[in-house]
Amino acid sequence: MSQEHASVQHRSFVIVGDTNLARGVCASLQKEDHAVQHLVQPGDGELRAAMATPHDAVAVLLHDDAAALRYALAVAHISSDVPIVVTIFDRTVADELLRLLPRCHVTSPADLVAPALAGPCADAGLVALYGAAGSARAVRMTDEGTPTAEEWTGGRTGLRSWWGRVAGQLRSYDPGTRLMLGGLTGIVASLLCDWVWLLSLGHPPAQALFDAARVVAAVGPATAAEHSTAYQLVASALMLGTIVFTAMFTAGLIERMLGPRLVGLIGSRTVPRFGHVIVVGMGQVGLRLCCELRRLGVPVVGVERDPHAPNVRLARSLGIPVVAGHGGDRAVLERLHLRRARALAAVGSDDLDNIAVAIAAQGISPGTRVVLRAGEHEAIAETRSLLPLGTIRDVTSLSSAYVLERLLRGRATGVVARQHEVFVRLPDGTFALWPLAARRGCAHVDAAVSV
Repeated sequence: MSQEHASVQHRSFVIVGDTNLARGVCASLQKEDHAVQHLVQPGDGELRAAMATPHDAVAVLLHDDAAALRYALAVAHISSDVPIVVTIFDRTVADELLRLLPRCHVTSPADLVAPALAGPCADAGLVALYGAAGSARAVRMTDEGTPTAEEWTGGRTGLRSWWGRVAGQLRSYDPGTRLMLGGLTGIVASLLCDWVWLLSLGHPPAQALFDAARVVAAVGPATAAEHSTAYQLVASALMLGTIVFTAMFTAGLIERMLGPRLVGLIGSRTVPRFGHVIVVGMGQVGLRLCCELRRLGVPVVGVERDPHAPNVRLARSLGIPVVAGHGGDRAVLERLHLRRARALAAVGSDDLDNIAVAIAAQGISPGTRVVLRAGEHEAIAETRSLLPLGTIRDVTSLSSAYVLERLLRGRATGVVARQHEVFVRLPDGTFALWPLAARRGCAHVDAAVSV
């Protein structure tokens, strides 16, 4: 299925950006003796001067969507015929840019690597998953070491996954919710206890419920049961206890109403308890991975340190449950039922944090599959084969291969990886092995910046 990466004639390109992705693309183009002008943060004059001579294509590879949009529009204004490849995370901005510049190709590293991460998360034998539940295509490696696509019928189709979502209803994962549910449980238990006691004393059900409600409301029964001293003592205790339960419920309710409310008590934003994937790091890659897994029918829960991060709010609007905490914290992973999870994906922007999460996860549950984002730092990229921590995916390498293929041939529709090998998916469904140069081969950007 794979096709060899054939040589192409020497051409000229402009790269805009100070990211690891920009460095990787620049290094690979230079390795093939293409002419490259790499502009880190060009002003209008510098950009106009660079575009004064004809170029085969321009790549705008930035973290900031607004800056990427500005540079793409500026390049199109200076040279309306040159093909442009732009990385933009926000899909609304991307769609608008495509409407304005039909010749522009818009993607993002998060969109590119989400299928390559979703595959090993869903099944240990997969290198990628494309599509949605019911029509997904799974990519596996053949005995010859080449990728091949086939229909995938996994996802949330089993009783275990269904029961995992049902069992997650009305579960508390933060102090405010636990306080609220504890107070509500105490109030309901007091009401039921008093009602059953009154029924045993011969009260009609409706009258018993009315009297029990008065006890829970701390205004006392309508008529004291003089012949039952025990009931009088119990009713007094319940009235006093209800004061505490009501205070707990009110405090928890206020904290939940004023807080970010990242996890729902009922519905789709509850935390699943079986057959789910735990995604640690809700950055661009983590959010896209959660969306991809949900689209494939796989239950998912996110973990993020900062409960007020922009993508956390976006995850809430998309119905994705997110728990605030450190992914390497044993208490957090146990609360998310790591031992019953399908997989854990550590996909934060810091390689060292991801490795720490992977080590913690394997220490808690050695049998749980771990998918790790690593390779942003050159030292880790070169020694990652020495770290048997799980399935490793390098976002920069995958994105670089895709962008390079789009710049040189314009055919790529996706990208997958197997260990250190990167394959580009072509329009006919086949895969081509794509060699990459080390990012340090680019001398234009001094400091490495994570994607």
